[in-house]
Amino acid sequence: MVQFFSKRRLKIAEQIIIVIFFAVLIPMTVSGVIISNINQQSNRAQLRSAAIMIANIVSEEIDVFEHSINNELNQIISTIEYLNNPQREQKYLNSIIKDLVFYKELSIVHENELEKYNIYNVKDDYAVFKRPLKDGRYLVAVLDIKNLQKNLFRTLSDDKRQIYVLAGKDLVASSHYSEEGYNNSIAQLPNEMKEDVPVVYGNRKNQPLVYLKKTSPDALIIVNTTEAVTRHAIDYNRDKIILSIIITILTVFFVVGLYTYYLYINIRQLFKAIIAISKGNYERRIRLLTNVFTPFELVFLGTEFNRMVGQIHKSYIQLKKKNKELRQLNEFRSNMVDTVSHEFRTPLTSIQGYTSRLLRQDIEIDEEMRQKSLKIIKKQAERLKRMIEDILVIPDIEGARLNFDVVDVSVESVIENAILLVKNDAEKEIVNNLANCKISVLADNDRLEQVFVNLIENAIKYSKDDSKITLDYEIDGEKLVVSVKNDYDVIPREKLKTLFDKFTRVDDKTTRTTRGTGLGLFIVKGLVEGMNGKIRLYSNEECGFCVKVYLPIA
Repeated sequence: MVQFFSKRRLKIAEQIIIVIFFAVLIPMTVSGVIISNINQQSNRAQLRSAAIMIANIVSEEIDVFEHSINNELNQIISTIEYLNNPQREQKYLNSIIKDLVFYKELSIVHENELEKYNIYNVKDDYAVFKRPLKDGRYLVAVLDIKNLQKNLFRTLSDDKRQIYVLAGKDLVASSHYSEEGYNNSIAQLPNEMKEDVPVVYGNRKNQPLVYLKKTSPDALIIVNTTEAVTRHAIDYNRDKIILSIIITILTVFFVVGLYTYYLYINIRQLFKAIIAISKGNYERRIRLLTNVFTPFELVFLGTEFNRMVGQIHKSYIQLKKKNKELRQLNEFRSNMVDTVSHEFRTPLTSIQGYTSRLLRQDIEIDEEMRQKSLKIIKKQAERLKRMIEDILVIPDIEGARLNFDVVDVSVESVIENAILLVKNDAEKEIVNNLANCKISVLADNDRLEQVFVNLIENAIKYSKDDSKITLDYEIDGEKLVVSVKNDYDVIPREKLKTLFDKFTRVDDKTTRTTRGTGLGLFIVKGLVEGMNGKIRLYSNEECGFCVKVYLPIA
C-alpha cells in the first residue's frame, strides 16, 4: 500500500473510497481490539511510563538547579576577578547574600582554609560549592538546599506517587513521604544499578518502582507507585473503554470532515496564489498540505503553477538586475560628466589664459614670465593627463582587463620617483623612511609608481596645514607593508568603508575647497589587487589617516 501511494497520487474518486474504508472499517476493528486488550495492557504501561516520566522530571529539576547555581557562581567569579579589590569583593558578596536568601555564606578563601567548610553536609540541609579563582584563591558558596526541596516537586503537586531523592545514603527531599513506602523502596533496590537512565524494578507489576541514579550530580531518585494511584488508574481506563466506543462512532464523521477540510484548504491556496500573481506578486508560491488527503490533480496543478511562476519571477529578477545596471551606468555617466565639467575646467582655464598671454602682440613678455607661463601650462597639461588616465583605467579595473608586467621591483626607487612626480604646491614635508629599504617586491613598476603618486598626492591634499606626510614600511610574513600617513581628523568607520567607491571624497570643513575626481583610492585599490596585493585604510587619533599597501616580497 505504501509503495502504491509513493508511485502516484490518487485521484479524488479513489481517495473517497479509501477514506470510507479507513473511516468506517478500521475504526470499528480497532475498537474491538481496544475493548478486549485495554484492561490488560494500557494500565500497566501507563503506570510504568508515568513513573519513568516523573523520575525524568525530577532529574531535570535537579539539573536545572545545579546549572543555575553553576551559572551564578561563574558570574560571581567573573565579577570578582574584574573588581580585583578585597573590600569591593566582600561588599559585592554581601549584596548577593542579601538578595538571594538561599546563600547561607559566600566567601573568598585560600586553599588551606577549605577544610573548615567540611562541617556542612546534606543532613543539615546545606551544600558546599567550591570554585577556584585565577589568583589561587577559592570562592566558597554554602547553599541552603531547603530551597531545592521547595521547588523540586512544584510541577508534581497533583501526583500522589511517593518520590524520594537521596544524596549518598541521606534522604535530601521527598514528596508524599511514608516510612513504610520509603523502607520498602530502598529494600527492593538492586545491588548493581544502571546510571543516568530510569529503570523499573520491584516485584509488583501494577505498582512499579522506578529508580534513576544520576552521576552528575551524584543523586538517586526513587518513584513509588502506591496502591491508591493504581486503583485510580484502573477506574480511569474503564472510562477510556467506554469513551473509545463513542470515539469510534465519531471517527467516521471526523475523517470525512478532515478530508473535506484539507481539500478546501488546498483549493483555497490555489485561489490565493492566482490572486497574488494577478496583482504582480511573483514571489508567491502554492504550498499545499501534501498527505494522503491531497489529490493527485491538486498536486500536479500546484507543481506546474509554481514552475510557471518561478520562470516568471526569474525573468522579473533579471529585468530588475538589468534596470539596476542601467541606473548604475547612468549614474556613472552623470558623475563622469560632472567630473569632466568641474575638474577639467581649472587646468583648461589656466592653459587657455597663459597661452593667450603668450600669443598677445600688444604687450612685451620677458623671458622669466615666458618660462613661468610655459611651466604652468606644462603643469596643468600633466594634471589633465593624469585625470584622463584615471578615467580611462576605470573600465579596465572593473572588467579585470588590466595587463601587468610583474617583475622584481625596488620599492626604494619607486617611492623616490613617486615623490618627484607628486604635486606638492603646499610644500609639505614628506618623510621617506624607505630611503634605505633594499627589499624588492613582485609588481609592475609603472603601475606601482602610479599607486604611490596617487596615495602621496591624496595625503598632501587631505592633511592639516604644517603637517608631515610619513612613508614607512614593515614586513608581515611574506608581504612588505608600505604605509602612507598624514595628520587628519578621525574619519568615521562608515565613511571609511566608502572611500574605495568611485567618485567618493571626504567632504568636511578641512577639505571642502580641495578639488579632485574622487577616483584616486578606487584606482589604487584596483591596481594593488591586480598585482596580488592588498590595501587597507585606517583612521584613529594615533595615526590620523593611514593607508597600508601589502605587496608580495620577491
